Amino acid sequence: MDIKILGTGCPKCNTLEAAARKVVEENKLDATVSKVDDIMDIMSYGVMITPALVVDGKVVVKGRVPSHDELTTMITG
Repeated sequence: MDIKILGTGCPKCNTLEAAARKVVEENKLDATVSKVDDIMDIMSYGVMITPALVVDGKVVVKGRVPSHDELTTMITG
């Protein structure tokens, strides 16, 4: 599983990254979590407002930090 956090380094972006890493760890998922901070790369996903979460190439949330339970559902399917 490939998880990307799209954001330029704002506090919400950092919060989403930490939360995503926590969900991966708690659920013992075989996943790679990476941060995308280049604005052109972020825009290539059609995202104009950050933070955003991309799971296996699909943008699943943008513009907010979801709750822990919501994030778990988004990542684990």
